[in-house]
Amino acid sequence: MYSFKRVILGSLPLLCIHTAFACELLGRFDMPSLFKAGDVMIGGIFPVFNKQEDSNASFAKEPAEVKCAGFDLRAFRWTQVMMFTIDEINKDSSLLPNVSLGYRILDSCASPTNTLRAALTLVSSPEEIEPTALCLPTISALIAESGSSQSLAVAGTLGPFRVPMVSYFSTCACLSDKGKYPTFFRTIPSDYHQAKALAALVKHFGWTWIGAIQSDNDYGRNGVLAFTEEVKKLGVCIAFVGTVLRTYPSSKILDVVDMIKQSTVQVILSFVPEGDLYPLMREVVRQNITHIQWIASEAWITAARPSTPEIYSSFGGAIGFVVRKMAIPKLRHFLMGISPYTDRKVAFVRDFWEKVVGCRPLSAGEPSVSERSSKPCTGTETLVDSQDLFFNVTQLRVSYNVYKAVYAVAHALHRLIFCKKERESPMIPCVNLSQIQPNEVSDQLKTVHFINQFGEAVYFDENGDPPASYDVINWQLRAGQVQHVTVGQFGLAANQAYELSIQEDSIVWRTGKSVIPVAVCSQICPVGTRKAQIKGKSVCCFDCIPSADCSPCPQEYWSNDGRDQCILKTIEFLSYHEPMGIALTMVSLLGACLSFATMLVFIHYKATPVVKASNSELSSLLLFSLFLCFLCPLTFIGRPTAWTCMLRHTAFGMTFALCISCMLGKTIVVVTAFRATLPGNNVAGKFGPSQQRIIVCSCTVIQIFICVLWLNLNPPYRDIRYGHRKIVLECNTGSETAFYAVLGYIGILAGICLVLAFLARKLPDNFNEAKFITFSMLIFCAVWITFIPAYVSSPGKFTVAVEIFAILSSAFGLLICIFAPKCYILFIKPEKNTKKHVMGRS
Repeated sequence: MYSFKRVILGSLPLLCIHTAFACELLGRFDMPSLFKAGDVMIGGIFPVFNKQEDSNASFAKEPAEVKCAGFDLRAFRWTQVMMFTIDEINKDSSLLPNVSLGYRILDSCASPTNTLRAALTLVSSPEEIEPTALCLPTISALIAESGSSQSLAVAGTLGPFRVPMVSYFSTCACLSDKGKYPTFFRTIPSDYHQAKALAALVKHFGWTWIGAIQSDNDYGRNGVLAFTEEVKKLGVCIAFVGTVLRTYPSSKILDVVDMIKQSTVQVILSFVPEGDLYPLMREVVRQNITHIQWIASEAWITAARPSTPEIYSSFGGAIGFVVRKMAIPKLRHFLMGISPYTDRKVAFVRDFWEKVVGCRPLSAGEPSVSERSSKPCTGTETLVDSQDLFFNVTQLRVSYNVYKAVYAVAHALHRLIFCKKERESPMIPCVNLSQIQPNEVSDQLKTVHFINQFGEAVYFDENGDPPASYDVINWQLRAGQVQHVTVGQFGLAANQAYELSIQEDSIVWRTGKSVIPVAVCSQICPVGTRKAQIKGKSVCCFDCIPSADCSPCPQEYWSNDGRDQCILKTIEFLSYHEPMGIALTMVSLLGACLSFATMLVFIHYKATPVVKASNSELSSLLLFSLFLCFLCPLTFIGRPTAWTCMLRHTAFGMTFALCISCMLGKTIVVVTAFRATLPGNNVAGKFGPSQQRIIVCSCTVIQIFICVLWLNLNPPYRDIRYGHRKIVLECNTGSETAFYAVLGYIGILAGICLVLAFLARKLPDNFNEAKFITFSMLIFCAVWITFIPAYVSSPGKFTVAVEIFAILSSAFGLLICIFAPKCYILFIKPEKNTKKHVMGRS
């Protein structure tokens, strides 16, 4: 609270107020800056120094000048990238032609208070304004800041004034709240996505017991909170949460180290900016803590300062996420041109020179050499032979975000100033440059969408965030240098869902090259024991105690002999793919083909004596019914369904009823013919074709009626029977009474047919139909009498096989006994196909 009051009170002198007489500047902060004039100005705030030195404010006089320490090469390069990008845009004739961009860049000292001072300095007018002029900010947009806490302070202050702010490194998900921060944009993904990526990483490696380190600011607290919410869904437990900050005393850092040493965790997530984490890293190295596998947030995994062999001794093998890298080749030449001798008044350059070259070029008013630790420069030093990572422009990540942020503002200004898209002509400004309002730039940023020179689409969603895409980085030591090796990616897949892909073979772990660290509080309980929760501890920590009883396997599984594993039961039914199913299918189709072929033969030879003598009409109908009988088994094979279960039994009953009805009709014709040979008997004349059709139809209709009643009252259905090691899928008849009624009716017809044929077996013809009918009915009855006990006693799919065998056997018996002799005469002994031979009379 004290710090917040100090910020507000210290910032009030900078506010530009519009009085009744004029808009006047009430005060200013004397802050070093990088400046270049332009038609349109863009502000920049970067943590060039990473720590603000403490100063006591008395509130009795103006606060003293802010002093900062810890020159940060990484942040200084960000300032240079902004300057380089603006120079590149000014040279581009297609983007903002005839309009020059200028900049003013200030240092935040990685402090929210100083960041707010810098922001208010940038948006305040530099001098007195005419009484008639509006009170306007001097910048059209602001590129800031790296820390989330700093960005929160600035975005909350500038938001009501509609000044657009584009951040390059602030990732707190809280900044996506457009209600609080309406003009905030960023070119780095939100921690909402990073939390999901980190949770996916933890899930991928099966880590369920981990620690967490957060920074005592909005970035750390919100990041760990989002991560905790994600991993709780996966059953992961957080053992502890330590808190650090760069301004903490050493006692607090030691408390966190003791927490790490006393815990049983082997994996720790560090959601901390590099500057806040560095004191902890040094203490961990000093105490030689080397057993921890570190998970890093994007804020420090690629930072240069901790990437040393010394830090690697404890943090080697660290794995984390970072935004995608990009190379900006032209930037190297720009960086090599930095020199303190070009303009000695340029801010931060002498500090840069001292850091990179190792000497400090002195200027008037600076302490003498004896008062400084650095040696003085001779003026002959150059950067030509420097191998510092500062000049490596092939793996730019945050610097590339700065590059995209400046270009996004430039494209927004172009759309605003020219009211046309890039490369459209003529390029004539439609807005007075002096009248550009920041809220207009903010509105254009919401819809900006372009493809940069590296082929990447740059745009912001409704929350001001870019699309999320990360590389998975692993710390590896190569040739004595710490390398940030890409071992995976996290981003949108083709199905528009975020996916994690990792090349595990490429990872170097803290425990060794190929051994994935184990992060569990308690090992999985062995066979014969069960979990017992430990009172007062996390659910991930438990004891294993002997199990009094075992949980039964689900109904679809069976327990192995050791009773320590549930094995999925096999599903059993008569399939088309197994040998028995294939054989029965082939026999069924063979019978159908023979029946159909025989029917064609009878139609072809219908005028011959043999066919006439066998009653060609009834014979053709009988062959058709046999054709259907042979197809019936196909409904018994395959996975049972509700429809096939109802069809198989009813179709079997009706087709066989039609078949036996035809046999009964043929038998009655034979009997009447036999009776007609007796003196004074004219029965044959009364039993013509019409009467034969009536008998066939009436006998079949009765069976159809029985089947209709069966389907309406209690139809067959698919039944699942669970055995010890298998699940049997079968068709339940529904009503056993109806099933045996269908069989019984067919049996009655067959019995009547057998008796009548037996009575006419001595008909004095060579072609005695009654003998064939008698023999076929004997086979039919024998098959179905033996079927019943075999059907009842057969298990599983063999029940279906028995029924199919009975159908095929009886159908082949009828086909062979009735029609084989006739085909023999038609094809083998055509000379006997005469009326005289058929009647058997001399």
